[in-house]
Amino acid sequence: MARGTKQRYRGHSGSPRGWNVTVKENNTLLAFLFQVLKNQSKSSVKGLLKHGQISVNERVMTQFDTPLEAGDTVSISYERGRVEFNHPKVQVLWEDDFLILVNKKDGILTVGNSKVKERTVLLLLEQYVKKNDPRSKVFVLNALEREASGLLLFAKTRAMQQIFQSSWNHVVTEHTYVAVVEGQPEKETDLLTSSGENLYDGKVILAGAAGKTASIVRYQMTQTNGRYSWLELKQEAGNWNEIRYLLGAIGHPVAGDPKNGSESNPLGRLALHADHICFIHPETQEELRFESLPPASFKTLVKKND
Repeated sequence: MARGTKQRYRGHSGSPRGWNVTVKENNTLLAFLFQVLKNQSKSSVKGLLKHGQISVNERVMTQFDTPLEAGDTVSISYERGRVEFNHPKVQVLWEDDFLILVNKKDGILTVGNSKVKERTVLLLLEQYVKKNDPRSKVFVLNALEREASGLLLFAKTRAMQQIFQSSWNHVVTEHTYVAVVEGQPEKETDLLTSSGENLYDGKVILAGAAGKTASIVRYQMTQTNGRYSWLELKQEAGNWNEIRYLLGAIGHPVAGDPKNGSESNPLGRLALHADHICFIHPETQEELRFESLPPASFKTLVKKND
């Protein structure tokens, strides 16, 4: 038998909108709901979970086996809510009707192709938005390699994707990365450029990657121990993927990037992280700025020996 204290809550109109139940003893969510909502069919109770109408401690839950502890508050809504995104490798930082910004951990692809069947960030987001609205779509705007991490921006409409694709360097006012590279560059700061001949292979068209546009990246070295150096990189024009090529071309590839000349992989991943993005929202004209701190292991790698 379920044990809990029920308390109804109301909407602005004064009509009952749902209730809160305080859990009195440990249980799992679906079993608890079956007991509390014993007058409803099991399929309708499962529907409440599916449509984001169940919250535990004010957080929407859709997993039937979510553990409950005594003192937890389970909220049952009569109105369909939004399903929250939940994945260990991807965190939604911000979302509106036009854009989604996420923080990606290393170990997951941004987008796949016909040969890649695994789950990608794009696929996860597509599944997420369709739970809230089956008509919804997601379009990739920038990408990160599987073993890189950091901020990724996606469009929720084709029109928004086209705006970013056609004017990325005008809409995005700042786009920066942190990289740990092998060795110590001769200059503390420098401007790196390419002719555009080494651009991403084009299997997916990304914002700012149309045509063979020259890439311009400025780096600033802020810390080094001779073996590894911490670089702050600002993409001023061109394709995001050129950063790795440009650093390899000057003899200081990103650690963990054998494709561009790296001879070590101390972190078991690519030591590249997209840490800042700032853009003018095409709909609201508001300037939005986001930050993602690089992994602590980056700092450890460039720490000077005592």
